[in-house]
Amino acid sequence: MTATETAAHAEPEPTEPVDAGPEPRPRRATALRYAAVSGLGALVVLRFVAHSHLWLDEALTVNVARLPLRRLPDALRHDGAPPLYYVMLHGWMRLFGTGTVAVRALSGLLGVVALPLTFAAGLRAGGRRTAWAAAVLMAASPFAVRYSSEARMYTLMLVLALLGYLSLVEALETPTTGRLAAVAAVTALLLYTHYWSIQLLAVVAVVLAVRARRPAGASARRALVAMAVGALALVPWLPVFVFQLRHTGTPWATNPGPNVLVDTVFDFAGPRAVVGELLGLVLLALAAIGVFGHAAGPGRLELRARPRRGTAELAVVVFGTLLLAMVLGFATRAAFASRYATAVLAPFVLLCGLGIAALPSRRAATAVLAGVVGLGLVGSGAEAATERTAAARVAAALRRSAAPGDVVVYCPDQLGPSVSRLLPVGRYRQLTFPTGAGPERVDWADYAHRNRTARAAPFAARTLAGTGPTNTLWVVWAPGYRTYKARCQSLISTIGRSRPLRRVIKVKNGYWERAGLVRFRPGAPLPFDQ
Repeated sequence: MTATETAAHAEPEPTEPVDAGPEPRPRRATALRYAAVSGLGALVVLRFVAHSHLWLDEALTVNVARLPLRRLPDALRHDGAPPLYYVMLHGWMRLFGTGTVAVRALSGLLGVVALPLTFAAGLRAGGRRTAWAAAVLMAASPFAVRYSSEARMYTLMLVLALLGYLSLVEALETPTTGRLAAVAAVTALLLYTHYWSIQLLAVVAVVLAVRARRPAGASARRALVAMAVGALALVPWLPVFVFQLRHTGTPWATNPGPNVLVDTVFDFAGPRAVVGELLGLVLLALAAIGVFGHAAGPGRLELRARPRRGTAELAVVVFGTLLLAMVLGFATRAAFASRYATAVLAPFVLLCGLGIAALPSRRAATAVLAGVVGLGLVGSGAEAATERTAAARVAAALRRSAAPGDVVVYCPDQLGPSVSRLLPVGRYRQLTFPTGAGPERVDWADYAHRNRTARAAPFAARTLAGTGPTNTLWVVWAPGYRTYKARCQSLISTIGRSRPLRRVIKVKNGYWERAGLVRFRPGAPLPFDQ
């Protein structure tokens, strides 16, 4: 998996001092270096400074990870994820606590670790120019910045994908026992991090199988065996995995469409604004140059139909994995989110790094990298500044106005983890519709069926009966959640026939996770203000 690097043509430096005219080139170069270092430093810092409180996925992850380790398998059975990141976060929180900054710092640290690993992978893929270009591209990636500032397992996937690339390349060169063991270990760790690693590993196995059929395919055959051994490590977890496969899934999303390939690349470029669209086009162009760009003499670059040596396999891994995800989504009705593709971010960045290294001059490569860093700063800054959840507004209103003993209902239950995290422990009675369970976790097992068969009236009657005559009933709610349809609106209107209500916080757009707050005071009923 190596690529021939286009030679760089640097301009000769002057041998005599310049007495007049423009500022000397070395001084300008120093200024550019300072600007580049400052920009990259800001991008590293942005991996730790997300403005928002934890939203559903993060709060749910923290609530699961803080359980005793012996309870993790059962909790994850109803969550749908493998355990590795949760075990790591459990240990991390024991050291650093469960505050918002603390729990996200693990992902931030992994995001920083990914940068030197990207440099090392770039060295193996195409040499020093490719390594520097790929490391800068990874640092400037709004996608990488976003998931480095989120308490989820995606930057762990990124780090493991990079380690997998490095271990596999070394094993293919010299298949020693230690290097093959590293391939097996990374395979197992990827499977225990996220199930969508299966698609990545399947495509890599196909690439190795093609290599194994060549006359010099012994190393590829040994690497395939090492991957198979690593996959066997999932056997103890299979009972949980089979239950998850049958009962959990992604009831909150739709199946992937045929545009998943392009959409994912544009998601790699950050928020879908003008800057993100422009960066996405640049990245696609660089990846195309990385695969099909050929040096055609000094200062010339040609795009040819035949891929450059060593790049076709990287392209197959990136786009083959996304294509397989799309096909499986159609076949199994499983949803796909671009964050699942974090594992192919690394080979995609390597392709882009190869594209920059193939540019016909150092000046052109520097200009493109500077533009990418600038666009990445804008996109990454937007990611860091985005308010991901309305939980803070809702929790602040409850802390200000709700009295001890009041009842707080969450509809849908997906609003419970992020809001309840910000409320005083034990001050209110909190429950979720339709099960009446606590708000800390969401039970994804048979989720769609449970919600489709739920009825608002019996739940409202039970909740009113359990609310003290002098206590206020609060409903944290939002419309538009799949599987719920209009049940939350029905719940609010049903309770409103027994108690006067007031809409305290309206549901507003502008958040990934919207939420509103309705108050039901004891007394005669009033009309519902919708």
